[in-house]
Amino acid sequence: MTETNRPATAPAEDEPDLLRDQFKQLLRYRRLIGAGVAAGLLGGVYLGVSTSDTYVSVADVVLRAPTDDPFNPSMAPDKAINIGSERQVALSSSTAEQAAKTLGVPDKGFRALRGGLQVTNPPQTMVLRFTYTAASPKEAAKRANGMAAAYLLKRQEALDVTRDKMVKGYEAQRDPIAKQLDEVARQINNMPAGNARDAALSSRTDLQNKVNTLNGNIAKLQALDMTPGRVTSAATPPAAPDGPGLPMSLTLGAAVGLALGLLAAWVRLVFDPAPRSEGDVARSLRAPVLGYLPRDRTGGGPLLAAGEADPRLAEEYRSVAFRLAYDSRFADRRRLLVVAPRGSSETAAAVAVNLAASFAETGKDVLLIEADLRTPVLASQLPTDAAGRPRWSQPPGGAGTGAPEWPDGRQLVVDAGESGDFDLIPGDRVRNVARALTSPRTTRLIAEADSPNSTVVVLAPPVLSYADALALVDRVDGVLVVCDPRAVHRTDLARIRELISGAGGTVLGAVLHAPPHSGKRGAGRAVGAEAAGGAAGGGARPEPSAGEGAGAGEAVPGDGSDTVALRTVRTGRR
Repeated sequence: MTETNRPATAPAEDEPDLLRDQFKQLLRYRRLIGAGVAAGLLGGVYLGVSTSDTYVSVADVVLRAPTDDPFNPSMAPDKAINIGSERQVALSSSTAEQAAKTLGVPDKGFRALRGGLQVTNPPQTMVLRFTYTAASPKEAAKRANGMAAAYLLKRQEALDVTRDKMVKGYEAQRDPIAKQLDEVARQINNMPAGNARDAALSSRTDLQNKVNTLNGNIAKLQALDMTPGRVTSAATPPAAPDGPGLPMSLTLGAAVGLALGLLAAWVRLVFDPAPRSEGDVARSLRAPVLGYLPRDRTGGGPLLAAGEADPRLAEEYRSVAFRLAYDSRFADRRRLLVVAPRGSSETAAAVAVNLAASFAETGKDVLLIEADLRTPVLASQLPTDAAGRPRWSQPPGGAGTGAPEWPDGRQLVVDAGESGDFDLIPGDRVRNVARALTSPRTTRLIAEADSPNSTVVVLAPPVLSYADALALVDRVDGVLVVCDPRAVHRTDLARIRELISGAGGTVLGAVLHAPPHSGKRGAGRAVGAEAAGGAAGGGARPEPSAGEGAGAGEAVPGDGSDTVALRTVRTGRR
């Protein structure tokens, strides 16, 4: 047998749905994304303007080590030259000073001359690349070639100085030996033959060998090719500026700004305590989102949405009522408690009224109970007619025992137009709210839903502001939470679920809405409706006079009239 009344559970979300949901959540912070794009565009404009008159010219210099035989590959050039050290020499102030002399740059332009130079070394090469940035193409090419020539000149001077020092060192060693050799030669010429002459001849031979060795070293140094390197690619004036151009700069700026805006939106999304989506609301309440009310374009019209200029609102209420009707948890008892998390109950009242009208439209006997005894407004904002006093509301002991507290038996009939009509038990200010909500008469009133084809909808104050809703949860079971996802925190929704579950109830779902209109709903019709209700015999009860009962004119501390917090509902009075 197929079950027709299934609970309205939240559908499982797959990976594409989660990605789409996260993207929609990021789009909630359009201002952050727009600010990021604007900042990126400004940066692109600055980049395009600042590089529009910037020209870059490049000169390549290949280095070589001093050698006596350039065709002898016995020693690799990278073993004789430290390319990193040479790069630092090219960027040194001495090279810049030499270039300044060659180019005729004054002293005040010396720092700018060094600042425009960049020297790099392509990998696996003995090449130094001189890149110069200037405000004009000719100046860039001229200074790049000048810096390369100055570097080669300084390197040539450094190699020449090194060779001259080594030659002088060898000559300093050779000269004393040469003098000693000349002296020994003179002595040999004057010596007779014998052992002494032979010893002198041997000494002369040793000295001559040393002199020859030193002369050979000197000759080898003087024969070295000391060319420091050559310019393989001279710098030429560039034909176009180095910058990407204004269109490309704007494109890059917009892309970077969009990335920064999305990053800022993601960070804001992570630290946003409000529900980021309907899925967050469903996960916090562990109940489905039954509907999302469209923004009222009428600017705060009457509570009943049927027949208004925007039919979408009435259709959304019918959709919520349909989903509730097919939820087995609600279909079993047909008792619905409508609450808001905190703040104003204006939208929750509208939801309760229109759900009652939607249930009445399906042919059910609907009773709407306004259990908001702190700010009752339904009787003055709905088109009502007086009805007879129901038997359950007769106070004990019959009439004449004094004015009973709420529920006092007033029952109004609300005309919902084409949807039909439903009964309304209007709220009333009482001295002890907790005692009125937990009274036997209230229990019997809610039990009206046990009758065949009957439905009871109860409107209570915000559940996190007062304990009134919790006092009714175990009598109603099914709770509908009405909230603005941008004005409530996820922790608030989780706390509501814990409080309702702890009180023995069940959250059937949530109805989401946009921020309510700032004006009072139906303010222009409140006075007329209240007067019409009074003329029909079922209007609001007059305030008790000062003589009706002891202390009727003032509130006694601790009597329950000042009950405003959750802690005021005591277990012993339930």
